[in-house]
Amino acid sequence: MHAAPSIPSTTRLARIAQARQLVMQEERPLAGGLVEPWIAQSWQRCLAHGLRPQQRVSFEAVSAAAMRQAAESNRTLVAAARPILSQLGRALADTRYFAILTNHDGVVVDMDGAIDRSDHRAAVITRIGVDLSEKAVGTTAIGAALRELHSVWLHRGEHFFQDTSVYSCAGAPLFGPDGRCVGMLDLTGIEAGERPELRHLATHAARRIENALVLQRRHRLLLRLNWPGLPLGDDADGLVTLDGEGQVVAANHAARQLLPMLNSISHTELHCRDLFATPWEALFDAARHDRPVEVPLWSGLRVQVRASGPDGLPPAQRFAIQSMPAATVRPLKEVETDLIRKAVKDARGNVAQAARNLGISRATVYRKLGTVRGG
Repeated sequence: MHAAPSIPSTTRLARIAQARQLVMQEERPLAGGLVEPWIAQSWQRCLAHGLRPQQRVSFEAVSAAAMRQAAESNRTLVAAARPILSQLGRALADTRYFAILTNHDGVVVDMDGAIDRSDHRAAVITRIGVDLSEKAVGTTAIGAALRELHSVWLHRGEHFFQDTSVYSCAGAPLFGPDGRCVGMLDLTGIEAGERPELRHLATHAARRIENALVLQRRHRLLLRLNWPGLPLGDDADGLVTLDGEGQVVAANHAARQLLPMLNSISHTELHCRDLFATPWEALFDAARHDRPVEVPLWSGLRVQVRASGPDGLPPAQRFAIQSMPAATVRPLKEVETDLIRKAVKDARGNVAQAARNLGISRATVYRKLGTVRGG
């Protein structure tokens, strides 16, 4: 069985050129389906701001003060990303691509890889403090990832300006421990071959940076989450960290997909009892045994959890988990009922509000409590 042939580079570039004509000259917003809709939408935004493709791009010069400010205000992000950027630099060494890290405004805060500083086109975009946002340099992977909040790939003329049509870029947004976008990771080549698979590489590397940001926050317990039957222990895990009282400290993007309540309420206001229909002390108990356990959610679903103590803390703190009292084993029905009763009490008897806080229906609240009263 033969693999499907790839689209020739000349055909690809011709389609991009045709799309540009449809949008920029004929004002056809959908570009005939020749490029992804978000690219055509970015072109339209640039045109609406009075920009024109033939304008020269200055790549705003940065002062020493601006460089220092960018480095200082993004120290945490850079520290989390540096080891991953270094590894990316080695991985990209023979492709003529390199890595750029920006903050949430699209301002460069770090970079790595085989950057040819003698090439002005590389030098101007790899300066700490330079603004590479859409408003400054038009359509790029950087501006697109920060606006669309998903990974992207742009090749040559899919960039807005003619000056930037020499670049090919993959980009992925970076989400911090509180769920907000804190920056993005960009992989850029100059007059390099098209490598759309770099979108996957950027996405994977961004996930690793997000996980490092979560683990930077001081915590007492780390929970790795996934669905039952799936392996635990890699970068795809949902991560939730807790303090010694079971309060949520931080969570990564994968955890927020597994546990939507992490998105609806500020994580600093959440206790792990709000997430899991089990005594929170049992999670600390599971850390002592170092084995995955299946934990029920309030929705009726179950997730697989591996709990462990934090790395890098002083021994007295690291082993503090071992002094936590073992959880008393109780029937799940009793645990659920107690937690539902507490939610109703916290909501001052408002069952609808309690149900919303728990992420379940009012009928489920009545049924769970009614079962106990009738049983």
